Amino acid sequence: MERPVSWRSTLATRQRLKRRFSTTTDKTRTTTTTRPLGSMVMGRTLFLLVLCLWIPSEAVGRKEPSSPTSVNSTVSSRPKVVKLGVLFTVDSVIGRSVLPAIMAAVNDVNSSTSILPGIGLQVILHNTNCSAFLGTMEALQLMENDVVAVVGPLSSGIAHIISHVVNELHVPLLSFGATDPTLSALQYPYFIRTTQNDYFQMYAVAAFVDYCRWREVIAIYVDDDNGRNGISVLGDALSKKRAKISYKAAFPPGASESDISDLLNELNLMESRVYVLHVNPDTGLEIFSIAKKLRMMDSGYVWIATDWLPSVLDSFESPDPGTMDLLQGIVAFRHHIPDTDLKRSLLSRLKSQRVKETVSFNSYAFYAYDSVWLAARALDAYLNEGGNISFSSDPKLQDTNGSMLQLASLRTFDGGPQFLQTILEMNFTGVSGQIEFDTDKNLVHPAYEILNIGGSGSHRIGYWSNHSGLSVIAPETLYLKKSSNTSSLRNQQLYSVLWPGQVTTTPRGWVFPNNGQPLRIAVPNRVSYKDFVSKDKDPPGVQGYCIDVFEAALKLLPYPVPRKYMLFGNGERNPSYDELVEHVAQNNFDAVVGDVTIVTNRTRIVDFTQPFMPSGLVVVVPFVEQKSSPWSFLEPFTTQMWCVTGAFFLFVGTVVWILEHRLNPEFRGSPRKQLITVFWFSFSTMFFSHRENTVSGLGRLVLIIWLFVVLIINSSYTASLTSILTVQQLSSQIEGIDSLISSTEPIGIQDGSFARKYLVDDLNIAESRIVTLKTMEDYIDALQRGPKAGGVVAVVDELPYIELLMSSSHCKFRTVGREFTKSGWGFAFQRDSPLAVDLSTAILQLSESGDLQRIHDEWLNKKDCTSVAVDSNKLALTSFWGLFLICGIACVIALIIFFARIFCQYNKFSPESENTAEEIQPVRRSRRPSRTPSLKKLMVFVDKREAEIKEILRENKKRRHSQSLEDRSVSSSM
Repeated sequence: MERPVSWRSTLATRQRLKRRFSTTTDKTRTTTTTRPLGSMVMGRTLFLLVLCLWIPSEAVGRKEPSSPTSVNSTVSSRPKVVKLGVLFTVDSVIGRSVLPAIMAAVNDVNSSTSILPGIGLQVILHNTNCSAFLGTMEALQLMENDVVAVVGPLSSGIAHIISHVVNELHVPLLSFGATDPTLSALQYPYFIRTTQNDYFQMYAVAAFVDYCRWREVIAIYVDDDNGRNGISVLGDALSKKRAKISYKAAFPPGASESDISDLLNELNLMESRVYVLHVNPDTGLEIFSIAKKLRMMDSGYVWIATDWLPSVLDSFESPDPGTMDLLQGIVAFRHHIPDTDLKRSLLSRLKSQRVKETVSFNSYAFYAYDSVWLAARALDAYLNEGGNISFSSDPKLQDTNGSMLQLASLRTFDGGPQFLQTILEMNFTGVSGQIEFDTDKNLVHPAYEILNIGGSGSHRIGYWSNHSGLSVIAPETLYLKKSSNTSSLRNQQLYSVLWPGQVTTTPRGWVFPNNGQPLRIAVPNRVSYKDFVSKDKDPPGVQGYCIDVFEAALKLLPYPVPRKYMLFGNGERNPSYDELVEHVAQNNFDAVVGDVTIVTNRTRIVDFTQPFMPSGLVVVVPFVEQKSSPWSFLEPFTTQMWCVTGAFFLFVGTVVWILEHRLNPEFRGSPRKQLITVFWFSFSTMFFSHRENTVSGLGRLVLIIWLFVVLIINSSYTASLTSILTVQQLSSQIEGIDSLISSTEPIGIQDGSFARKYLVDDLNIAESRIVTLKTMEDYIDALQRGPKAGGVVAVVDELPYIELLMSSSHCKFRTVGREFTKSGWGFAFQRDSPLAVDLSTAILQLSESGDLQRIHDEWLNKKDCTSVAVDSNKLALTSFWGLFLICGIACVIALIIFFARIFCQYNKFSPESENTAEEIQPVRRSRRPSRTPSLKKLMVFVDKREAEIKEILRENKKRRHSQSLEDRSVSSSM
């Protein structure tokens, strides 16, 4: 995550460090020495920084003038000086922020009277220059100084290599910047991560992607250890959210501007518009600059940056306006550092002591500060437990054949294993939060802040933690509540986001690829039931109920969908729908539009939309209809019952109109409209389909009682009519699926249907009994001939086909039993296709608006076949007069209360209210007296809206009050 720097830049950095850390304090009065290439001794209370060209190292702290080491072993129970190695790239975005924090930590440790009393902490600094090779060399040279621990490095790539060195020498490596998830592997026992693991960051990104309901993202990353392994974890995290990385766009470290531009141009042709950018802080801004030129920062695009971007922005006290203009609308993740007094105190000290090159401090500075304290506290505990600082030569590290590597100078820390265990058992509160390690050697309570960059800065839209997921509440607050993950995940929320292009609506996250390829839609080339889908001579080349539903749903989408219909099948027989779905899964087609049933084996390989047609398997048998009266539907009720029921429909409708007329605008209008409303409302309650809402309390009371009466009447009518109609019998011994299974007669199924597999595999029906029927004519012929004449005893098929069959055959057949499967027809798309989700919403809109039913009626509104029966038992008024009596009394009481209120209002309204009305809307006075009460005036008053009456009464009250005040003032003046 760092960029290489030149040797000249390194030398300049060393000189600045000399000036910066030329003085310091120490707890012991000792002298300071260094070992690389030569030595330079400075006075007491000084940190010595020796910077050389070929072996860049700095020593900060105190050291005894005489080293207590020997050739083979060094033993010190309570040394005066302990050496701590520091290894990172100084001249980098993170390095410039980290260095002052490390030196401040050393000063604080050496000033402490409770940690390492009487022992000076000496820091030896080496610059890795963001190079794995140079970093390895610097690490080997650092180990020659017999350090007990190493703080660093920043780069995960360098950490991978150095971890092998510290493993061999038993020296713990405390890295505050290496976030690669694979560094937690068991092969690196001495690697201890003192910052957050990118494993958790990638799960935070996945949670945000899922929160925005995106299903595909494009990952852009540097092709190094940190980039590859981080994006690999992101893919795993997204898969758990039913999302995925549609494309991994990697570029090499140090890629040129033209290489990045070519890569972004390639990504711009793809479908996904959600980009996750996981790069290093020193070169990441260049990508946004190029994306801005390519207009990839406009509305519709989504950019999610990992913690590298906040690290850059936090390193500047006031970011450049040009830089902020590049970043508008970006969402970024930053390590969550609790805002504590300890943090504020450290920041204040660092800002007061900062050098010219260090403008501000990012989260890595706090982790580096805590890393030094972790080493110091662990070392203090290690020594207090009787541990020794001793180093021994490793017989395996011997220079042979005249090697100049000086491997023999590298010695093993004898107490390394015990010291490592002490570090892992530490538990204290640092400036970055709780310093405690779990069983995987990760810091406990990982948490991230989610930032939205806009204007001249960024604002926090929420948090993520592995404890509570997404939340607008700080994680430390949620930890105190000790809420479970299950309950918190149900309340995931964030503040609103301002996306690129100053858009507040969450972008869709995908577009159709700009490669000129339309959507390849497969359509089954059917030879039967062509009302559902069939070939057509006119564009688009197909027609049918399914095609019209699909086209209507596409019109509701907020974006165009280029498409091309492609027939599947030879036209001589129905194609296999399982095979058709497999072609979609194999990317031979993008979707299937037709009468495709949603069944389990198909949902495993493709995604279906919301069903647009309910379906299920039914059994069909021949039916011999007995002649009956065309007026059979009147037979459930007697004539008296019909008359009273009709009269009450009109009576209740009129009562509700009277009660609602003054309050409800749906019951107002021209006389003709109101008369229609009364009739419509009256009889629509029979089917509970009245559209008019009731707003008055009396109207609702009457309507509730009446709907209860209608419910009883409807239920009784339905039961009576059903008993009448079911008197007629079928001409088959099959009564449902159970009797069909127990028989041995042949069964007909549709060619290409999933019914064959279901009957054979699930119901264990012998395959020899299955007869494939290609056309509707084959259905009719096989059923009419019957099993004795070479036909079938019954046909098993889906309900939509059977309804069309029965209608087309003039109701010669009937279904028996119930639907023994429940499913539906849907449009099939490739897995994780966003179109499946959008079209599901569009289908629901079609259903709610009634357009789906309208399309159904245009294609499939055929004769309804229902069996009828005759029964002499009729329902008379004597069975229902109690219900009608209750309803009538309720209506009368409601009318009495209503008119009582009317007369009370009318008395208040007349005559003064008329004068008020005349003042508000002046009209010519007629010669006849205006105050004479009349029936006509009462009717006009009743017809007025309730709100209008109340307004006039309020005006009257105000007038009387003002008139009273005027009278009082006149009387007082007199």
